[in-house]
Amino acid sequence: MREDDGTDTPGRDPHQLWLNHQPQSQARARRGRKPAFTREAITTAAVALADTEGLEAVTMRRVAAQVGAGVMSLYSYAPDKDTLLELMIDHVSGELPASATLTGDWRTDLKTVAHLQRANMLRHPWLPAALSTRRSLGPNTLAFLEHALAALRPTGLDGAAKLEIFAQLTAFVAGHVTHELTQAAAADSPDRAAAEARYLATVAADGHHPELAEALAAPARPLTPEATFARFLNRLIDGVGTD
Repeated sequence: MREDDGTDTPGRDPHQLWLNHQPQSQARARRGRKPAFTREAITTAAVALADTEGLEAVTMRRVAAQVGAGVMSLYSYAPDKDTLLELMIDHVSGELPASATLTGDWRTDLKTVAHLQRANMLRHPWLPAALSTRRSLGPNTLAFLEHALAALRPTGLDGAAKLEIFAQLTAFVAGHVTHELTQAAAADSPDRAAAEARYLATVAADGHHPELAEALAAPARPLTPEATFARFLNRLIDGVGTD
């Protein structure tokens, strides 16, 4: 990718990126030359690389190889990695069903929104980290945001509060999925998990951590990823006020 010199590029202007984008290949197409590839193809290739190899694998050279294009020709579509990430985030946001029927129970509907976000992030493990760098909202992201705001309409909250709740919910899901993926990787090492359990048991029995000892002695709760996420989500949303 090009080095970021800190200056603005057309791709970073959200109006240019999402509304007025017209790469040179499209201009040539109007003159009778069909472009060899599209922004959609570039974005799809980048997402596929990130899904299988992580964000570190997403470079202009790798993406160009995937679509059979020259590296330099891609810069009219995505002048830097930040812009490509914006395109990738909005691309996978298109998988979220923005037109799903709402029940009218805002807590139920908001929990559904969160479960949809979690499933999307698990399909694309690079997404939670990428969201922290997002600078603008593309059309697919806006469509899902519109759906989430509609789910919050029965609360009577003002627009700013509803936007804050959606941002808080998205941050929670991203953080939880990051932890979930880390825990899943750690589960591949049973010896490490057993060692951690022995350590906590020893600490809890030393007499200096009575609260921890009581917590560890409590009946175990279902530890499947789905059940754990649902419990955490319930605590978050059930605690949201409406004033």
